[in-house]
Amino acid sequence: MRVGLLDNARKYSVTTMKETASSKQADRLLRRGLLLEYLTLGWNVVGAMIVMVAALPSQSIALIGFGLDSLVEIGASIVVIWQLRSLNHPGREQFGLRLIGTSFFVIATYVFVQSASTLITQARPEASPLGISWLAATFLVMLGLAAGKAQTGKKLNHAILKTEARVTLIDAYLAGSVLLGLLLNAGFRWWWADSIAGLVIVFYGFKEGWHVWVESSQV
Repeated sequence: MRVGLLDNARKYSVTTMKETASSKQADRLLRRGLLLEYLTLGWNVVGAMIVMVAALPSQSIALIGFGLDSLVEIGASIVVIWQLRSLNHPGREQFGLRLIGTSFFVIATYVFVQSASTLITQARPEASPLGISWLAATFLVMLGLAAGKAQTGKKLNHAILKTEARVTLIDAYLAGSVLLGLLLNAGFRWWWADSIAGLVIVFYGFKEGWHVWVESSQV
């Protein structure tokens, strides 16, 4: 009888230790996810200002579009941080998602009109060394953040963080496409490359806007 009680006590102790270790690991992964999200938020806040400063004198539609997209990404990061910190309210989450989706549509429409106007009038944007440098850095940083979020979300089995990892990866690809347009304009004076890069933002904006609206209806 005593041996049975001891065995049960040992099993309970081992189970409790495993649950405690699992809880600690989950907390550690959640803190890592929040850190990655705060880094993304901080980078986009600084990046939005830098890109706008670079875009205005160069009159680059692609740069302006990327800067506006960074503002939307800031809003998306705030929504994800709410969710990770368990501070979200269902009504607030739906409103936030729809606000982000609407912002994507507005930006995509603006960039489309400006890109079409530039192609028609053949306006030639100036080269932007600052924009090129920042986009190159953003491309590499976002790739690293996306990989970190994907790994953390997978270990934590957190659907929102895994989805955010894909958004961050798209942001990296977007920075790469705009960077390519700026390099072609600066190196070969292919002025139309800037507008083509802007149209990539248009496609991305409408696609993500629709996806966010569909997601908001499921909240």
